Amino acid sequence: MAPKTPKQLIKRALADLSQRNFEQFRDELLDREEEPRVKRNQVEDKNYLVVTDVLVSTFTKAGALAVVVELLTEIGCNDDAEKLEKEIGEQSSNPGSSDTVRPSAGAEGGCTGEHFVDKHRAELIARVTNIGPILDELFEKKVITTQEAYDAISAIPTNVEKMRQLYSGPLHSAGREGKEVFYKFLERKEKYLIDDLKKNK
Repeated sequence: MAPKTPKQLIKRALADLSQRNFEQFRDELLDREEEPRVKRNQVEDKNYLVVTDVLVSTFTKAGALAVVVELLTEIGCNDDAEKLEKEIGEQSSNPGSSDTVRPSAGAEGGCTGEHFVDKHRAELIARVTNIGPILDELFEKKVITTQEAYDAISAIPTNVEKMRQLYSGPLHSAGREGKEVFYKFLERKEKYLIDDLKKNK
């Protein structure tokens, strides 16, 4: 079976919701405080096909998947959230195009497991010092989605506070895929730190 794209997975997940749950999903989407924000006129009274397009165009394909899982959990559709995460995980062994869902090399315990950068959050906040190139990479890869967010973090005076803001803002919004971009950068540029943390699993 051909691998499904993030857009196809999102479309399937939203199509499976009852009308009531879908309305709750749209409301929760509008209530999200993290940037980027979805405007009311983009999704109000719109069907799941339109909402899928809005999610992908707003959060990127990778980021949209994480947002959908987050919102499904928020409205109590835990089974639907778990089903979507399972489908994401099932794509991981397929060497398809960049449009398919990729595996999470930094994840521990599969797709639903705690990601490496979450497990070692405190250590990474305290020990990562080369923040500038990290912000550049995350901005280029659309994990940091706006110039304003990039500038706001860059303007923070201390590395520790920059890292805290990175975790609470862009990395939180982008979800697992954004964390994976962050993890891969750290593997390349902070190899000794990552190797040290891996020993302390």
